[in-house]
Amino acid sequence: MRRAVEICPHVYQVGGNSLSYSEDCCVYLVTSQEKSILIDTGAGASADLSMENIAAAGINPESIGHIVITHGHIDHIGGLEAMTNRLDAKVAAHQLELPAVEEGLPQLTAANWYGVNYQGVKVDIVLNDPFEPLQIGDYQLRFVHIPGHTPGSIAVYADIDGKRVLFGQDIHGPFNREWGSDISQWRASMQKLLDLRADILCEGHFGIYSPANAVEDYIQGYLKRIRR
Repeated sequence: MRRAVEICPHVYQVGGNSLSYSEDCCVYLVTSQEKSILIDTGAGASADLSMENIAAAGINPESIGHIVITHGHIDHIGGLEAMTNRLDAKVAAHQLELPAVEEGLPQLTAANWYGVNYQGVKVDIVLNDPFEPLQIGDYQLRFVHIPGHTPGSIAVYADIDGKRVLFGQDIHGPFNREWGSDISQWRASMQKLLDLRADILCEGHFGIYSPANAVEDYIQGYLKRIRR
């Protein structure tokens, strides 16, 4: 397996794809001189490996002050308990994802799909409109509510060194009524992401897209493909 991948200054992929186990979402890290923010945690079994990847990039895992959860599916939250036990980090998630993240309701987490026994974790920062940004060094992480995949799905973006970096996560779906998926909401959410005009897209499972026209093409491709 490879170690962490530097996407641009201050932004790394530390899990998912060939960096950790196949069941993991893409796990991203945003850094500053003093603090770092982790975006999602993977399905759980590779939590230690993600921490090793962070250290291998020359970043102290203990610098992680926040863990942002984009939504409550197990491939994004399964490592949350292990990481919060190890790190002095506050967890942020949307209010509508609390039944999954805090209560661990299996029909919402899809834990049985992965054979994971998920234990709910307390959310310290409950996100709801209007969103307060998280300050990290000289820049801010901002949140966008993008319901559709799940009711409380969020995207995260930051303007870093003249580039807008968007953590869009599961743009591709999939969709399931049991999770509260809604295709019409998803389509409106994708337009929100297009309106951000990001230079770099960090997607939830399928890697990195850049420059801006590649980001737009990726999102538009799913809008054309998913019409039901």
